[in-house]
Amino acid sequence: MGSLDGKTAIVTGASRGIGKGCALELGAAGATVYVTGRTLKEGSGPLAGSLETTIAEIEALGGRGVAVICDHADDGQVEALFERVSRESGELDVLVNNAFRIPPRVDPKIPFWETPLTDWDAMIDVGTRSSYVGTHRAARMMVPRGRGLIVNISSAGAIRFFHHLVYGVGKAALDRITKEAARPLAEHGIAIVSLWPNIVRTERVLNLPGFDLAGAESLRFTGRAVVALAEDPEVTRHSGRAVTSRGIADAYGFRDVDGSLPDDSPWQPIG
Repeated sequence: MGSLDGKTAIVTGASRGIGKGCALELGAAGATVYVTGRTLKEGSGPLAGSLETTIAEIEALGGRGVAVICDHADDGQVEALFERVSRESGELDVLVNNAFRIPPRVDPKIPFWETPLTDWDAMIDVGTRSSYVGTHRAARMMVPRGRGLIVNISSAGAIRFFHHLVYGVGKAALDRITKEAARPLAEHGIAIVSLWPNIVRTERVLNLPGFDLAGAESLRFTGRAVVALAEDPEVTRHSGRAVTSRGIADAYGFRDVDGSLPDDSPWQPIG
């Protein structure tokens, strides 16, 4: 028996990276996890990962996953996702807004005025806006039931430079969505938090030459933070806040898959 048996979750952008780690941990805890992404089958590109691979790994952990091809820049596809979950499961307990689009060739050493204006559309549309759309749709399912958890995967990029000027703008806006949505959602027993991982050993990070991975998190560490929040009957005490994965680990007493506690020193949550 898992702690989340009978619960239903959606994790967006879960074919690889942090989203995949969240989907694996939610599935291992017993939830039925709808995983979204644009890549159904494993390809040959530099960034491995697919919905089929994520589902297979969830099942290997004893969980149940449902693959849903979804481009989160398309509101119609997102609407169809939530309608499917409502039709098949009748409820939604956890939403993890993780989908994010990093444009090709993003280099923090290149000044913003030398980058394409379309970088704004990529990171704001699939990132900040898609998280708002997901939250909007999830609230419609959660409010009538008087409970639920929404987790926005954010970053300390909200308060210091990381990747690109637009990346920081998007993450700061995402944290603001979390803060402002918390008040009306609290009236219905729904919690919403921004979750900041530290450096994570994602497929993208592992392909960066010379990147210091000392103290980095596995894909599943943030997922364990999501599960800890989902298990907590008093999770609304965190609502509206930005919290780190390591901070949640310290509060709830879990560790990474290898038994370690990843470094938290560079990332401090908003007060």
